[in-house]
Amino acid sequence: MRRLFPVTESTAPAPGPDDREWSLDELADAYAYPEPPSAGGAGAWLRANMVSSLDGAAQHEGASQPLSSASDMRIFGVLRALSDVVIAGAETVRREGYRPAKARDAFADRRAAAGQRPAPAIAVVSASLDLDFTAPLFVDALVPTLVLTGTGAPVERLDAARKEGVEVVVAGEGAGVDPVRAVRALAERGMTRQLTEGGPRLLGQFVASGALDELCLTVAPLLTAGGAQRIAGGPEVAVPERFALASVLEEGGFLFTRYHRI
Repeated sequence: MRRLFPVTESTAPAPGPDDREWSLDELADAYAYPEPPSAGGAGAWLRANMVSSLDGAAQHEGASQPLSSASDMRIFGVLRALSDVVIAGAETVRREGYRPAKARDAFADRRAAAGQRPAPAIAVVSASLDLDFTAPLFVDALVPTLVLTGTGAPVERLDAARKEGVEVVVAGEGAGVDPVRAVRALAERGMTRQLTEGGPRLLGQFVASGALDELCLTVAPLLTAGGAQRIAGGPEVAVPERFALASVLEEGGFLFTRYHRI
């Protein structure tokens, strides 16, 4: 892996060849959350992690995995291990077969020092609550999985969730979830280091609401054509929001980029 752009101008080594596998500690330092997480809003830092082909596809044949690589999955694991909570849309949870996050020995001391639980929680965003509350994501989680929904969620599905002991967090009026309220509700539960893995519709909502602080985007050296979604979907924002490049790593033609809100 090579560093193409320093993580911080003042402390990082000068850009240059560094063709070796970075340790998990090095990656964790490179992707560390700011402390405190954020000076504004809910006091949280919301980071997104997505992958895209060269021609802008966020998926191939309905899943993101065909665009990934071993290094991408390594960084994926580090980003999860640094977070308090992983936020995902219900469609992505169903399509990607989400399971609970696991505690990892390599990050145990780091998480303990930061006052974090052994593994991040998963928070599923769903208006309909069309979820299997007896699935491993809910019944086998080391840290209980949450569900974020709106006031208009079907009563029978709310009852089904609560029957299985699932915590349902109401963070929106009507059927949908308000992204800003979702970030705030999780922060109020001590989950300030937030990571969303999409899908594109959920990421589009975070972008449109102005709630996103950071984008970690893997650019895969692949061309897919077709009609796959981009990494963020939904209505256009009135004025595109500018982000600043924070760092770029490269391995095997894959670019691992980080952008921060200006």
